[in-house]
Amino acid sequence: MEFTARPEEVGVLRRIVQRRLAAWGLDELVDAAQLCVSELVSNVVTHVGHGTPGSLTVFLTGTHLRIEVQDPDPRVLPTLVTTDVDAEGGRGMALVEALTDRWGVQLHGDRKVTWCELATGPASPISYAEEPSVTRAEALLDVYATMKPPVCSYSHEFGKVGRLAAEQSVIDIITRA
Repeated sequence: MEFTARPEEVGVLRRIVQRRLAAWGLDELVDAAQLCVSELVSNVVTHVGHGTPGSLTVFLTGTHLRIEVQDPDPRVLPTLVTTDVDAEGGRGMALVEALTDRWGVQLHGDRKVTWCELATGPASPISYAEEPSVTRAEALLDVYATMKPPVCSYSHEFGKVGRLAAEQSVIDIITRA
């Protein structure tokens, strides 16, 4: 899917990903995949430039869902940074790191592809709540929950609705940055 790097494109691409994953029967990955798409596309808008042409590709690679965002500037690379609690930005790739099994960047002369992968394979003997990526995401959500009212909290007792509210709060904070 080709896009022009503008903030309003992020929501459009999130909805497209949601429909695609629902069609593939991967509803359990929608929230994480949408957040990753938001972060990767927002990086193009913020760091490469408003109006930059880009493309989003989402496909299955056996036991993983792969999300790729391509842009024409191989000089501007996404990085993990350490941010202060008061910082208004810089947490995007930390969220991608926390939610995915792996991520990276491929450089191709006149363009780059930033990608991430989420596991789609059969459930492991480890419960979902014990997976390292979930634990890292919970820790990040807890930090974000204390940063800006309304205060939200992520807890397993709150179930899917509470988790969705916490994730939406994180998305709201990120998109305002």
